[in-house]
Amino acid sequence: MKLVYPACFYPDEDGCYTVVVPDLPGCVTEGKDLAEALYMAVDAASGWVLTSLEDGEEIPKASKQNDIKADEYENGFVNLIVLDMDSYSEKYGSKAVRKNCTIPAWLNTRAEAANINFSAVLQEALQEKLIKMA
Repeated sequence: MKLVYPACFYPDEDGCYTVVVPDLPGCVTEGKDLAEALYMAVDAASGWVLTSLEDGEEIPKASKQNDIKADEYENGFVNLIVLDMDSYSEKYGSKAVRKNCTIPAWLNTRAEAANINFSAVLQEALQEKLIKMA
């Protein structure tokens, strides 16, 4: 899942930038230059969204870029940031979700005898299935 949010960039006299993502309350970061500020904005916003997803909360809809004004500080500007949530959650997602499933008794017996980790097999199979679907 890819998401696009507008972010407000505010340069200071030293060339550093503070970044605010207005649609994600409390999502603020900074960078020592514009390149780092862009990177940090994507990272901070991705972390904000991932936490919401893992907590079962709704993700705020993104405002239109033209509806956001970066006039809080002098020389502020608005730029879009792109969040690749699939990639980010693969790398940083940690919350496990318990799922119950039903399998035939004979399959359970054989898999347990072979010391198969049911959770690992299900995760591998789901990942493989999702890759094929992409």
